[in-house]
Amino acid sequence: MVTFSELKKNDDINTYIVAADKSLEVLGFTEHSFAHVGKVAKECEYILSTLGYSDKEVELAKIAAFLHDIGNLVNRIDHSQSGAVMAFRILDKLGMPAGDIATVVTAIGNHDEGTGVPVSEIAAALILADKSDVRRSRVRNSDKTTFDIHDRVNYSVEKSSLKINEAKTEIKLSLHINTNYGSIMEYFEIFMERMLLCRKAAERLGLIFKLRINGQQLL
Repeated sequence: MVTFSELKKNDDINTYIVAADKSLEVLGFTEHSFAHVGKVAKECEYILSTLGYSDKEVELAKIAAFLHDIGNLVNRIDHSQSGAVMAFRILDKLGMPAGDIATVVTAIGNHDEGTGVPVSEIAAALILADKSDVRRSRVRNSDKTTFDIHDRVNYSVEKSSLKINEAKTEIKLSLHINTNYGSIMEYFEIFMERMLLCRKAAERLGLIFKLRINGQQLL
C-alpha cells in the first residue's frame, strides 16, 4: 500500500507542491505549500478518526489532502480537475490499487467550490479540512497597506478551530477575527460559497455544519 508517510518523502511530489505554490505566489494567492497541505491532512485525520472511519479510509484522505493542490502547477483555474489527473498518474506509477486511486482522485477532483461536490465521505472530509484553513500565517504580503481582501480576511483570523461535538452530530468552525484588519462582512464576501460547500460536506458525514465568529453563531 502506498502510504502518506512515503508520499511526504517523494521528491517528485514535493517538487510539484513547491512549484505550484510558487505560481500562486506570483498570482498573489495565500500560502498553498506544505503548511497548508499538512494542516489539511491533519484535519482530515481528525474528522474521519473521530467519526469512526477505518485506518485505511483515514490514510487515503490524508493522501488526497497532501496532493489536493498540485493542480495549481498547471493553472489555478480548474486546479482540482488537473490535480486529480496528476494524482492519478503519480499514484498509478507508484503501484497503488485502482480502487484506492479512484477514492483519492475523486476527492481531489471535487474539493473546490464551484465544481466540487462531496460525492464520498473522504471528499467531504477534504472539503471541510481545506475550506476551514483560514489563518494569519498564510498571508505572504508583509505590507499591510497593500493588503487585498484575501490578505485582510486571512490576516484578521487570530484563532481558528474545527471541532466535532461529543455527540458527533455537529462540526463547528470557530474563528476569532480582529476587525482592525478585516470585517466579518468581508469574510462572507469571499467565503460564503465555501461555507455552503462545507455545509453539504458535513451533511454527507451525517453532521450539521456550524460557523461561529467572535462568539456569534452565523451558520
